Amino acid sequence: MSVGQTIKHKTQALRGLVTERIGRTTRNRRLQRSGRTDQVSGNLKQSGDNAKDGFKL
Repeated sequence: MSVGQTIKHKTQALRGLVTERIGRTTRNRRLQRSGRTDQVSGNLKQSGDNAKDGFKL
């Protein structure tokens, strides 16, 4: 995929990690859950992009 999409998906995963850590620190379960969801979503998108790139070859 394009570099822009790769950066976008990695930042989503990173943002999820930060959000989850903040939720864990403040004991806010909603923030933890939201952060975890962003992490998983970003990682899945990265995996999908990698699979698409593999089939292009």
